[in-house]
Amino acid sequence: MTTLLAGDIGGTKTLLALYHREADDLELIASQHYRSADWPALEPLLESFLSEQCGVPTGVARPQAACLAVAGPVRQGTARLTNLPWRLDAARLATALGIPQLELVNDFAVLIYGLPHLQPHQQACIRPGVAESSAPLLVLGAGTGLGVAIGIPTATGLQAIASEGGHGEFAARSEDEWQLRRWLLSDLNLERLSVERVVSGTGLGHVARWLLHTRHPEGDHPLQRLQPADLPAAVAAAAQQGDPLASGALQLWLAAYGNVAGDLALSCLCRGGVWLAGGTAGKLLAALQEGPFVQAFQAKGRLAPVLGPVPITAVIDPAIGQFSAACRARMLLA
Repeated sequence: MTTLLAGDIGGTKTLLALYHREADDLELIASQHYRSADWPALEPLLESFLSEQCGVPTGVARPQAACLAVAGPVRQGTARLTNLPWRLDAARLATALGIPQLELVNDFAVLIYGLPHLQPHQQACIRPGVAESSAPLLVLGAGTGLGVAIGIPTATGLQAIASEGGHGEFAARSEDEWQLRRWLLSDLNLERLSVERVVSGTGLGHVARWLLHTRHPEGDHPLQRLQPADLPAAVAAAAQQGDPLASGALQLWLAAYGNVAGDLALSCLCRGGVWLAGGTAGKLLAALQEGPFVQAFQAKGRLAPVLGPVPITAVIDPAIGQFSAACRARMLLA
């Protein structure tokens, strides 16, 4: 059996895992979380993990291939983490660790490689449809920001294309969205308003803050007692309990998310399917399925028929980054 190393490398935490590849199956054999700041660099962290998990005591062979998903842009096999002074070089890491095939991939783009291999328990249908196997597919995820990546079918499997589509300009479609846009530009002291300022977990908090400012200027709503970082989860919970303001914030946010997803799907004709990942996909699954998201996704005027057959699926596995990195490591040995 061949051993594969999968990593999800972030500024706050690093998740490392070993898998066995047997035929077309992946078997998780070990995983470990680390605080990234406890280590001076990635190489000694990787070597420590491999020394503990591989060798005579465990009977696990050193990995033959590795994929490390990195929280930051990857250029020509090198990367620098946004929130940690680690400089990564795939060739140097491969040599130092004795791993024949090692690749660095952006931590959102890597999800593309896991999508074709998801099991039923890792996904949930938002809208059924018929995917075209030869067409590009789109994955986007509202978490702290808005991640976007495109998957291009090739003869050897999907090729991930990283994107900064989440930093496009937020386009208001209604009077409410226009007023929200104006308020956020002033409140955040911005020259331009990117999509992810609204369509993200953080953005849900911004939408709620705008409504609280507008409808409760005297500060008499319970949500106004919370810190901004706690607001998104609290808004979602309050909406489920029927709070009118929280429900309004969530409905506006879902419609904005659906609109952006539809625009991005049109930009690359992603008839291969649209996948929703990120922290909100599982937490807001029922809300995503209920209407505003899908309605806004489809509302594209003359081009609505283009998106009509496109299936929309939520990725609900919290370990999807690790799993997708393992899928990519397996591809490196093909």
